Amino acid sequence: MSTITHMTPQPRARGTWPRERRPVLDWLMKETSSQRFLDNLLVDFCERLVRDGVPVARSSLHLRIQHPQWQGARILWQPGVQEAHIDTFDYDVDTTELFLRRPATEIYNGATEVRQHLDASANEVAAYPLFEELRRDGFTDYVAWPMEHTWGKRHVVTFATKKAGGFREHDIDYLRDLLPALALASEIRMKNAMARTLLETYVGPHASAEILAGATTRGSGKTVSAAIMICDLRDFTALSDLWPRDDIIEILNGYFDALCEPVEARGGEILKFMGDGLLAVFPLSNPNAHADLLEAIKDGRQRMDVLNGELVKSGKSPLRYGIGVHVGDVMYGNIGSRKRLDFTAIGPAVNIASRLEELTKQLKRPVLLSSDFVKLVENSSSGFLDLGSHNLRGLERPVSIFGLAD
Repeated sequence: MSTITHMTPQPRARGTWPRERRPVLDWLMKETSSQRFLDNLLVDFCERLVRDGVPVARSSLHLRIQHPQWQGARILWQPGVQEAHIDTFDYDVDTTELFLRRPATEIYNGATEVRQHLDASANEVAAYPLFEELRRDGFTDYVAWPMEHTWGKRHVVTFATKKAGGFREHDIDYLRDLLPALALASEIRMKNAMARTLLETYVGPHASAEILAGATTRGSGKTVSAAIMICDLRDFTALSDLWPRDDIIEILNGYFDALCEPVEARGGEILKFMGDGLLAVFPLSNPNAHADLLEAIKDGRQRMDVLNGELVKSGKSPLRYGIGVHVGDVMYGNIGSRKRLDFTAIGPAVNIASRLEELTKQLKRPVLLSSDFVKLVENSSSGFLDLGSHNLRGLERPVSIFGLAD
């Protein structure tokens, strides 16, 4: 049966670290600043432990993370691998039998230590399926501890060995003494990863890279050439009055999934959600940007057909939408007030794409493309329908416009 310790181990008095234990501690505190990723840090950490005589044959980190898709992650190290294995876990995993039947759950529930001897003479090791799996694989001892981060965030670190007789008390003391330094080093990398994840979630991967590289002042940014796509729903305000809030949110999420996933899969970037609309760009640094944008639109339309079929089956009205496409130089950077900035794309090319989206209402076509965009697409003579020149709001000269031939 696992041994659950509810007493917090007393910290070692300052200055009493044995000399032989200092190398790993010094490395954690002084020599890891260039290591960005926590999984690589765990590999280096465990390899150093082994070189220092601690018989670690398996280690894992169980982390609660802030991510739009995943609630948690496990990083697993075993000897002989250059990279740790990473598993991610969906939200609500903590209510599943798989989660409840893991020893790490005891740590999340407040235990300060879980220790289990796994050698052939140990009894009742099947308290958790993991213990039986480890014993079959030749492991003899297992220990888990919490890693305490700021704001009460608790994560879990585990170690296991195949050494006959298990870990010595010297080994356990060694590992336990390193926990505060490991917690500090892991929190720094988790905060860095969280900052990157949150930025990518809200502004996209390319914009987040610009911000992390230092584009954080008002007016900072650059001019890029891009194909621009603006999409908006039709009559969504009236639709919102017909259905409960949760239904509307579900419909919106389905609509954004249908159109955004093809964009991101083909190298486009969603810069902004504007209520029931979106702004996406395909940088022309990619020579296939034009073709990728067109394929994203075609794929998105097919997905919208599927979504509308599901809505009709459930008694709801199908969604109508308009897409405007143009190409040109855009200012890609920060605008806003002194304290509140928005990283976005602005400029005349964006305005034209927006006006084309508005014109889809008048011309009763879901997709309109400027002639400037169509000229840059190979085999532009096929696949497009010439709709003539039209005056766009705010522009002095009419713009030649095309629709998709289908």
